[in-house]
Amino acid sequence: MAHAPASYHGEYDSTSPIMTGTTIMAAVYDGGVVMGADSRTSTGNYVANRVTDKITSLAENVYICRSGSAADTQTISDYVRHMLKQRSIEVEGLPEVKLAANIAMQLAYGNKNNLSAGLIVAGWDDTAGPSVWAIPLGGTLIQVPFTVGGSGSSYVLGFCDKAWKPNMTREECEAFVRKTVSLAISRDGSSGGMIRTLTIDKTGAHRHLTMGHEVPVHFEEIQGTSVAQ
Repeated sequence: MAHAPASYHGEYDSTSPIMTGTTIMAAVYDGGVVMGADSRTSTGNYVANRVTDKITSLAENVYICRSGSAADTQTISDYVRHMLKQRSIEVEGLPEVKLAANIAMQLAYGNKNNLSAGLIVAGWDDTAGPSVWAIPLGGTLIQVPFTVGGSGSSYVLGFCDKAWKPNMTREECEAFVRKTVSLAISRDGSSGGMIRTLTIDKTGAHRHLTMGHEVPVHFEEIQGTSVAQ
């Protein structure tokens, strides 16, 4: 997750280059969704945090992956979580994933000139089952079978197009997400650290952590050093 552009001093400058230094993703499988992210937070060329958790709970069945400005995306997450809690007072049961995604989209789109936020909302609900919603910079909202965001995404889109398949098993989807994030880490200097994955289905949310020294090495990286930083 990257900081806001260097010129950011309370109001976003739309003429400055946008940095989303991270890799986040989510994919649907037969019965649930798997979300994944690296754990590196960068401030320019400086690694500010090596163990960031970029997969944030909005409700027990809905989570959000965050890229862009940490402050912006955390604030959006807080607002969505608050609104879903208010909704739960009026309506019993788990919130719909689509509802959470629409709230996040309205916040991102309504403040698009002041925020740097690329988001992925995913989860499982009784109405639609598993679903993934992409909210890229600017506030567009689209339901997708899988999506990748952040600076690492440009390195792995071709791999995702080839490797993703419909009706994957849970194990296949988890392996797909972990491999995608590890490939992004191997090429993108703004992505790194550990790989966090989260699987959500009708039984709940289940986390898995791949430590830095366990991240697969694919090409010319130095084993045990570059991918563990």
